[in-house]
Amino acid sequence: MSIRNYIVIALCIGVITQLPSLQPLLVWDRQAIINGELWRILTGNITHTNWAHLAMNAAAFVIISFIFRAHFHTKGYSLLILLLSLIIGLGLFATNITWYAGFSGVLHGIFAWGCIRDIQAKTKGGWLLLLGLTIKIGWEQYFGGSVSSEELIGVRVATEAHLIGAITGAVSALIIKAKWL
Repeated sequence: MSIRNYIVIALCIGVITQLPSLQPLLVWDRQAIINGELWRILTGNITHTNWAHLAMNAAAFVIISFIFRAHFHTKGYSLLILLLSLIIGLGLFATNITWYAGFSGVLHGIFAWGCIRDIQAKTKGGWLLLLGLTIKIGWEQYFGGSVSSEELIGVRVATEAHLIGAITGAVSALIIKAKWL
């Protein structure tokens, strides 16, 4: 499958998960997960707070996928997204977050993974991209998320998910052979 088709399918899944009858059943909800709704560990990463949130993450997904397209194939990309979603979904239990929806943690993970792959391939700019990501994550951890983003998505930016995603993406690129992902 081409990356273009892969992205179209992923975007369609994002739209479907926004349906009012589905979205409340898929968000990451601490109490619901504790009560046995374990699918939310993964699906919280593919739901969004509103259509603007979905559009913002969809645009970022397209751009990040394009930037790092040389480093993955669709099967490996799917495994990376699944791995990131699982670790973020589990990692959120170590935070004070009780409710989460959004793909931004996964996006930070894909970006970190791509930066490390760029560095490993000696691609120009890999170190610069990683430095930019590190500064962004550090800024968010110290000052919090963007106020304008919070106004757009209607909730606090889950900077904890960004951090978990970025660390997971970087570590997975370092320990998993390039042929797997």
